[in-house]
Amino acid sequence: MQNSIIYKNSKITYSDYGKGTVVVLLHGFLENSTMWNEITNELERKNRVITIDLLGHGNSDCIGYIHTMDDMAMAVKEVVKSLRIRKFYIIGHSMGGYVSLAFSEKYPKYIKGLCLLNSTAQADADERKELRLRACKMAQVNYENLVKLSVSNLFTAESREKFPLSVDQVKNEALKTTVQSYIAATNGLLLRENKESILQTINKRLIIAGKKDTILNFESILEESKRTNTPLYELPNGHMSHIEDKAEVVKIFKEFVKN
Repeated sequence: MQNSIIYKNSKITYSDYGKGTVVVLLHGFLENSTMWNEITNELERKNRVITIDLLGHGNSDCIGYIHTMDDMAMAVKEVVKSLRIRKFYIIGHSMGGYVSLAFSEKYPKYIKGLCLLNSTAQADADERKELRLRACKMAQVNYENLVKLSVSNLFTAESREKFPLSVDQVKNEALKTTVQSYIAATNGLLLRENKESILQTINKRLIIAGKKDTILNFESILEESKRTNTPLYELPNGHMSHIEDKAEVVKIFKEFVKN
């Protein structure tokens, strides 16, 4: 069951499950808190799990023309503050990882540990920024096709064949994101800076990466892991590890959030 708070005269939705060590799960771009449903079912047996719809995603409102990672982190802060949570593990998938890093920079006292799932502390390369700019233009003329193609590209070809229902479900959830919210988040992603120095300040940290990730280059993530002295867990598939390698991801999460 979803609950909500009001932040800057807008609704931010979240769910709160279980009891124990608190784990906050943050979804990626064009995703929402429903991506964590099966993961939550596993984690809530021994943990309190908070899932949040980030600005303009799921049932949370869009609050402007640009949603920076800091903007999203501040909304997350208001949710945990309303729940009187003082310390927690934060796990972010893709864009959710960027928000997790922004949160850790702004509010370090809250963080017990941070896990980047198919995410990075590096800023976008120029080529990636150009792709985002082109996508923003396309969003205004052919949004549905853009979203469907973007979601398909998140999975390896093998995974698209193996998990067709999951791929369709991700597409359906992604299409609930409005064009305005798509552009606001993309504009925020374009402004994102390198946060490797922040990652290094977190005592308990982990990167989970897919070797066949078509969004984030695995070799680049491997080098980041070495530069920041951050443990790296390698998985065999793509950008959607919570689907493509779900059992392994659940196992890693459970171990990571143990006190």
